[in-house]
Amino acid sequence: MRLPATPAATLTRAAAALAAALSLTASLTACTSDLPQDGAAASGTPDKSAATDGRSAFFVQADHDAQLAMRTQQPTGPAGKPWEQAIDPQPTDTARYAKDGPYHLCFSNAATDNPWRQVGWKSMQAEVSLHKEIEKFTVLDAEGKDDKQISDIAELQAKDCDALIVSPNTTATLTPAVKGACPKVPVIVFDRGVATDCPVTFIKPIGGYAFGADAAEFLVDRVKPGGKVLALRILPGVDVLETRWSAAKIVFDRSDLDIAGVEYTDGDAAKTKSIVSNYLQRHGTLDGVWMDAGATSVAAVEAFEDAGVPVPPINGEDQQDFLTKWKEAKLTAVAPTYPTYQWRTPVIAALKILKGESVPKTWNLPQPTVTEDTLDTYLRPGMPPLHYALCGCEDLPGYPQKWGGKQ
Repeated sequence: MRLPATPAATLTRAAAALAAALSLTASLTACTSDLPQDGAAASGTPDKSAATDGRSAFFVQADHDAQLAMRTQQPTGPAGKPWEQAIDPQPTDTARYAKDGPYHLCFSNAATDNPWRQVGWKSMQAEVSLHKEIEKFTVLDAEGKDDKQISDIAELQAKDCDALIVSPNTTATLTPAVKGACPKVPVIVFDRGVATDCPVTFIKPIGGYAFGADAAEFLVDRVKPGGKVLALRILPGVDVLETRWSAAKIVFDRSDLDIAGVEYTDGDAAKTKSIVSNYLQRHGTLDGVWMDAGATSVAAVEAFEDAGVPVPPINGEDQQDFLTKWKEAKLTAVAPTYPTYQWRTPVIAALKILKGESVPKTWNLPQPTVTEDTLDTYLRPGMPPLHYALCGCEDLPGYPQKWGGKQ
C-alpha cells in the first residue's frame, strides 16, 4: 500500500474524507468490511490531478509504484509461512518493551461481520492457542461501530494488557484512540491503518494497487485487442477499492481493450447477475470481466451461463465458491488475494515485541495470486463456499472443523 517506510506520512492521505466515506459505507456489509481498508496507512498524499484524468482522488503515485514493485520482491522469513514473512522489512527496535511472561494480550477488533473477517478471527484464535506464554487473551468486538471501538480501546487500557492489537474500523476516527493508547502499551495495528506512526508495527499484505493491476494485466494478456471488458465495482469512496480500480485503469488505458462499462454492484449477487445480463443484451457479447472484489464473481459467471454464452476471462478472489466454479467450469480466470493469514501475524508480532525482538515498522506480507497453475493448490475440498483459501490455517489446531470444513 505504501512505500515500506514511515507509516507516519502514512495517513495524511485525506484522512478526514476517508473516514467520512468509510463511515458512510461501513453499513454496506460485504462491500466494505469484507475488504480491509489498505489505503489507511498510505505513505503519500493523494494526487489531485488524478481526479481529472479519471483516476480516484485516493490515488497516490508513490504507493502505486511501490506496491507494483513489491510483487516481484522476494520476502524474507520462514519458508512456507507467509504470515511470518516480510517484504523489504525495515526493523524497529523493541528492547524497551521487553518483559518476562506469561503475557496478557488484548485485541480490539473492528468486527466479525463477514466471511473474510470470520475466517481470519478463527485463525487468530488458533494462533494464540499455540503459545503457552500467552496466559490471557482479552478481546472486544466493535461490531463495525467507531464509537464502540473507541470505548473498547479505552476499556482495554485499564485491563493491564501487555500488548494491544487493533484492527481499526475506520482510519481518521480511530486515530486519536490509538494515539492515546500508544504511550501506555505497545500497539500493533493490522488489516486497516491509522493516521499515526505510533504503533510499534503496522501489518498488511501488499495492497489494493497490486490486486487491481494483477487482475487487469491478466485480462490484457487474455482478451483480444479491441475486446469489450466490463468492470464491476462494489461502490465508490472506499480506499482499498479505489486503489484497486486506479491501478487497473492505468493498465487498461495503456492497452487496446474497450472498457464497455464501469458498474457498481453493492456487493450484491443478484444485482451483479442483473448488470452482466443487461450488458450481454446490450452488446451481444463481453470479452472479459474485471472485478474489484471476488465475493460476487460466481454470480457474474452464472449470468453468462444463464444466457448460454461462453464465460470470458474473469477475475475473482480466493473464496472457495469461485475456485470451485473455476475448476468445474474450466474458466479462464485469475484470483488476486488479500490473504486472511494476516490475522496470525499480529499475535506473532506481539510476542516478538514483548521479548524485545525487532519487528518491521511496516510489515508488508506476501500477497499471492491464484493462477491456473496454482488453482489445485488452493482449492480445498470439504471447505465451505465462503472459506478463504489463503487462511494459512491448515497447520492450526482444529483445522478444518473449526473453519466449517470436513475431514
